[in-house]
Amino acid sequence: MDGTTYSLLERIFQVVFPLLAIVSVGYLYARRVHTDMSVANRINMDVFTPALILSVMADKSFDLALYQPLAIGALCVVLGSGLLLLPLCRLIGIAPKTFLPPMMFNNSGNLGIPLAVLAFGEQALPAAVVLFLVENSLHFTVGMYMLNPRVHPLSLLRIPMILAAIAGLVISSAGLALPAAIKTFIDMLGQIAIPLMLFSLGVRMLSIDFTNWRSGVLGAILCPASGLLLAVAVQQILQLDETQYLYLLLFGALPPALLNYLVAERYNQEPQQVASIVLLSNMASLIIIPLVLAFIL
Repeated sequence: MDGTTYSLLERIFQVVFPLLAIVSVGYLYARRVHTDMSVANRINMDVFTPALILSVMADKSFDLALYQPLAIGALCVVLGSGLLLLPLCRLIGIAPKTFLPPMMFNNSGNLGIPLAVLAFGEQALPAAVVLFLVENSLHFTVGMYMLNPRVHPLSLLRIPMILAAIAGLVISSAGLALPAAIKTFIDMLGQIAIPLMLFSLGVRMLSIDFTNWRSGVLGAILCPASGLLLAVAVQQILQLDETQYLYLLLFGALPPALLNYLVAERYNQEPQQVASIVLLSNMASLIIIPLVLAFIL
């Protein structure tokens, strides 16, 4: 093994190991102690993650215009994945409402944000947050509409993460600076979000159901495949700079978000099948993500 190959493997290990270690802690803890993460997850979505978003987007160095092409690319990847895979639903015998949301709405929060930071450094955090906001906003609008056409678009304004993003953009655009004590307070809250996301992912791994393993395997292959294909196609049009293109490739390779299962359960849209797709895809990402990192690093 030459020095270049060893250096690459070492870097991939340094990126993947901390994520896998925290997920493993969550999994092993939940095996020993009955663990209900519903309250912690709700607090994370309502308090810690909004604080992380506000902390990043209120920073004076955050320039929304700089990330506009990346945001457009993410939008194309999310919506394009649904359109690309829609014809396959009939062939594989899975209802579009069951199969397409996990293929479209990826794990850009629990996995995407920490993965981007570990792979590219702290300078990738604003881009990772933008990608997360695009995916999450589409999930709470297009995704909800797919399962419940009566959902109101203005309901988006009741989501703490969206409100935090708006507040952050207002502060950043106005050239304001948060008082040091308040900034430290918000930063500390935000620092809780990523480890808690990963721990929760580990706990959720305990509930994997192999009954619907065929759809799970299909999802594990088609989700990153469609995301990467769309990212490459979008690049031909948008011509993102090299760094943002790498961010978009990593975004396209991410597995389905855990939120897909929660939404499917809420609307009784074959939740067990969705759970199998989501969780088996996240397990498969332990192989797929290192392969993608080997290509982009």
